[in-house]
Amino acid sequence: MHATLPLMRRHAFPALRRARLETLQVNLGYKCNQSCVHCHVNAGPTRTEMMSRDNVAEVITFLGVSKVKTLDITGGAPELHPCFRELVERARALGAHVIDRCNLTILEEPGHEDLAFFLRENQVEIVASLPCYTEDLVDRQRGKGVYQKSLRALRRLNALGYGRELALNLVYNPQGPSLPPAQEQLEADYKRILGEQHGIVFNRLYTLANMPIQRFGSMLVSKGQFDAYMALLHRSHRPENLESVMCRSLISVDWQGFVYDCDFNQMLGLALPLDGKKRVRLAELAGRDLAGNPIAVRDHCYGCTAGQGSSCGGALA
Repeated sequence: MHATLPLMRRHAFPALRRARLETLQVNLGYKCNQSCVHCHVNAGPTRTEMMSRDNVAEVITFLGVSKVKTLDITGGAPELHPCFRELVERARALGAHVIDRCNLTILEEPGHEDLAFFLRENQVEIVASLPCYTEDLVDRQRGKGVYQKSLRALRRLNALGYGRELALNLVYNPQGPSLPPAQEQLEADYKRILGEQHGIVFNRLYTLANMPIQRFGSMLVSKGQFDAYMALLHRSHRPENLESVMCRSLISVDWQGFVYDCDFNQMLGLALPLDGKKRVRLAELAGRDLAGNPIAVRDHCYGCTAGQGSSCGGALA
């Protein structure tokens, strides 16, 4: 695995500061039932990192005292964590809106046959990865058979009201070192093809740029494409996207309970800057107002501001 952080100081990304905190994004661990080419977490079946029960308790406590409105749960496959369901239920009891970043195929894993019903009963918003609407490209990026499993999962979710009464949003990633196409047009194509060919409905499509870190970044280095991709991101930068980047209103917590400005910084080990500390635990932020706090930036941040912009909620423009 090639480290890309040392390559992230060539283009001097503009300084950023935080606005009001609205979303707590929690990475429950890197274990996943898939190993995707574009994965910026380098997640997979052999990863063992999982958040402890004590750290899950810290998350619940923070939700209670901070009044953050949205809990965004990710991984790996977050549903593989033994405390996933407890965390969802406790967060919902506190009035938080819960997002599950789901890879869809987890719904067919042994022991998770009732997962879709659980998500529906707790009114969890699902953000589901489906990097294309064609079988060949999905299986090439995510593994053989993933496309058909994903379609079965989507039909099951539709039958439970997802895509209609409950939010079901899909995520698109480019196949390689290029920017995503226009989100609105691609969403229309997804809805037309998935609807006409498979009878599947969903709410929104989020187009995300691939980040030059972890598995995807290492692949770029191996193929000699890293510098060209970084140059593409840099020259496609749009300053107006700086106002809407997700790190201004979100913090990311890793499986050990340490805090970062976003999930991408987490993967690079760039801790949230606070009081000169090397690393900050979530518990240390209870009762603190982070508005105005500086954000740790490097050149990978151009992945969020290039072109139409990219965030956990899709395009910014």
